[in-house]
Parts: sequence; structure tokens; C-alpha cells
Amino acid sequence: MTVLVPYRTLLSTVADVFAGRGMPADRAMIAAEALCHGELTGMTSHGLVNLTRLYLPLFDDDRTDPLADTVIQTDLGASVLVDARRALGLWSAGQAMELACARASRHGIAMVSVRGATHIGCAGHHAARAVPHGMIGLIASNCGGQRIARPPGGAAPMLGTNPLALACPAGDAHPFVLDMSTTVVPTGRVRAAARAGEPIPPGWLAAADGTPVTDPAAFDRGDAHLLWLGSDPETGAYKGFGLGLLVEVLAALVSGAALGALSADGDRDDDIGILAVAIAPDLLRTGFAADAASLFTAVRGWPALDPAAPVSYPGWHEGERAARLREHGVPLPRALFEELRSVTTGVHA
Repeated sequence: MTVLVPYRTLLSTVADVFAGRGMPADRAMIAAEALCHGELTGMTSHGLVNLTRLYLPLFDDDRTDPLADTVIQTDLGASVLVDARRALGLWSAGQAMELACARASRHGIAMVSVRGATHIGCAGHHAARAVPHGMIGLIASNCGGQRIARPPGGAAPMLGTNPLALACPAGDAHPFVLDMSTTVVPTGRVRAAARAGEPIPPGWLAAADGTPVTDPAAFDRGDAHLLWLGSDPETGAYKGFGLGLLVEVLAALVSGAALGALSADGDRDDDIGILAVAIAPDLLRTGFAADAASLFTAVRGWPALDPAAPVSYPGWHEGERAARLREHGVPLPRALFEELRSVTTGVHA
């Protein structure tokens, strides 16, 4: 059973929760938009379910500072090093992309490298902040010192799920937004299946001997480990692991954030590293916007095996769902609705 909540009500409610933990109102609203993005786009494993499970405990355990200002430590114009100083990642990742866009408007491209961050939520949301500027946005984020996935052939976890996202304007259509973990799925998908009591497909988890595991609860019991994109070495797991290391290099090695392989505490995702890149093609040449619109129009018009299921691109279906839910309300499972009510009195169906 679900409860339908108006989007603006949901957004203001979550913002009030963050403000109640000490965040300034403007930052709290930015953080709420980032968190509610998961509900809007169907990426619910990275949405409101994490409010009480992930983000509020950060405040309770003093692992995030609600009043911290990000500080520029090195400024070379088109490349900047920022210390997030434990600011909530739902806010600081967006600020990094906005800074990158501001610098790219002068230089054509800009990189903002961040250390000292906390969990950023949906990477695609932050990458897409470049789109209203007419730019391409890239976000890479490691998981700080947290170790979740084993290297191929490894006996113990080394890296986090290390997400990577890229967003590009698509004319008047929904932007292209690729938002992916470098593991076959993020841990949130596994835990969502466990909460629902549903089996998962073979290829997400494996036992120590490599046997596929379809019980999602086995992950948190320690009886199964998460696999990289490609699942097995024979089907491309080395590519997924390589992408995970790529994110570790770009997001954490460059910024000086915590590295999973060198972490003293592999259970905590503190000192996360973020790479935010903005590219302004219009400064390089004329016609980018028209070409981007034509490209994604061509993708949408490509011949399909089933005319009732046209070809699309990453971000299309999510954009359609988000537009619908903004207008008609966001469906929340009853348990999640009651959980939200337990931390605030401001949400109503």
C-alpha cells in the first residue's frame, strides 16, 4: 500500500528535517532536492529510505557538520581543490558542480576535486546540475575509506561501489543522464530486495567459492559479497573493477580523500572524494545544442523490435517519471511514509 504525497510537501518536509538538524534553510532545501530525486526518478534505493538509515545518523554520530563551509585549498582557475569539511554530501556535491560550471563558463572546461565529503546520494542528480547551464556534467565519487567489493580473485573487499555519472543536454527533451555504480548494482538495491523479502537475480552476489547467491539478506549477514559490473571475470568483471579503480583515482587519489585499499576502517564511508567536471562545448564551437538535440532525437527514433517499446536513452524514463510525479504526487510505501512522519509532523497525504 502506498500513500500519495504532493512533491512540494515532500520536499519542504525533508528540508525541515535537515534544517532541524542545524543546516541553514537554503542548504537544507538543496539537500532535500538531492534526496527526493531518488523518489522522483525511481532510484528509490538512493531516496528517502536513506533519510533515517544513513543521513540522520551522520548528524547523530557527529560525522557531518551541518554548518560547515566548503573551503577552496588550491585554485588554478580551471582546476580547484576543495575541502568539504564534513558538510553533508547531498549539498556539497551540488555546490562542487555549480563551481565547476562557473569556471567552465570562462575556461570551456573545469574540474573541482573534493575531499572530506560525506555520502552524496544519486550522483546523476549532481551531474545534471550542469544541464541548465547548457553544459555536460561529470561526477565521480568513491566511498571514502569504506570497502564493499572484492577485486577479482581477492579474498576481501577493497573498494566501495564507486558511482560514476554523466549528464548532457538533449534539447527540449529530458537530458541524457547516465548514473551507475561500478559494481553490478549498488548496495541499496540489494538491501531493498532484502526488506521486501524478494530474491535477487544471479550475478549480483556470490558466496566465497563463487557460487551465485539469490538471497539478498546474505550480504549483510556476511555470507555473500557484491560483484563488479560484468559479474564474473569471464563476462567482464575486470572492466567493472577497472572502472571502480578509475573512480578511486579520479575522485580520491587526485583530491587526497580516503582510499579504500589504504583505509584503517573499512566499515566507514568517511572522507569521501568527489570529482566534478563541467564542459562548456558552446565555448569551443557553435551548434553543440542543436547537435545534442539531434543526437538524442535520433536515439529515440531508432527502429525498435517492438513498436510499443521504443528505443530510449538513460535519463528518458526517469525524466518522464519525475515530470509525472511532480504534477500528481509521489507515492511512498506506507511504512516509509510513517517513518517520515516519525521524524517530522509536516508531511500529509
